[in-house]
Amino acid sequence: MLDINKAINNPLHYESDPEGNLSGLTQWSPNHANQQAGAEGLVLTDEHWEVIYFLRERFRQHGNNDNAREILREMEDQFCDGRGRVYLYELFPHGPVSQASLLAGLPLPPHAHDLSFGSMM
Repeated sequence: MLDINKAINNPLHYESDPEGNLSGLTQWSPNHANQQAGAEGLVLTDEHWEVIYFLRERFRQHGNNDNAREILREMEDQFCDGRGRVYLYELFPHGPVSQASLLAGLPLPPHAHDLSFGSMM
């Protein structure tokens, strides 16, 4: 059971949060991502993997300090090629930042549950 005080004071105390997001880079594997994607009704393509590995590398370099809006902007610059955010929502219909972070085995960035990061479903 999640002890919220321990989770706030030491976010790495638990392997995952109540939503299933892992707390860091070490517990993840591509197999984990495939299993999680299958549970969410997704089949991961090369385009999905590019975003997943981008987020993992970004987390490795910057940590989890940037908010979801900044990360979405970077994802849009990196992957959309003028197609707009719709492309990212087509890849990750439950939200490009939150769903892609879940599949990448990363904790949710701050403000990822903001209603403006909803889904297309």
